[in-house]
Amino acid sequence: MIAAASDAIWDNRGACGRNYEVKCEGATNAGDPHPCRGDQSVVVKIVDYCPPGCRGTIDLSQEAFASIADPDAGKIKISFQQYVKCMILID
Repeated sequence: MIAAASDAIWDNRGACGRNYEVKCEGATNAGDPHPCRGDQSVVVKIVDYCPPGCRGTIDLSQEAFASIADPDAGKIKISFQQYVKCMILID
């Protein structure tokens, strides 16, 4: 699951390789009132830059988008947070 980051989180290439948990929060227009697939979220890796003019914070791959929303929606409102997997080593 991959995505591109806009200037909002690009961090001068610092976001490349970071993982973000993304959740669908609703439609961006009144024509599609229920685009979300329940309360699901998806973890994506930032692998590209979404250049100026990109109208979103995170541009999800088709596969990632379809896992949290109806692909016909095209654009959705999202919430996101950086995802850090922690490992605890026990001796």
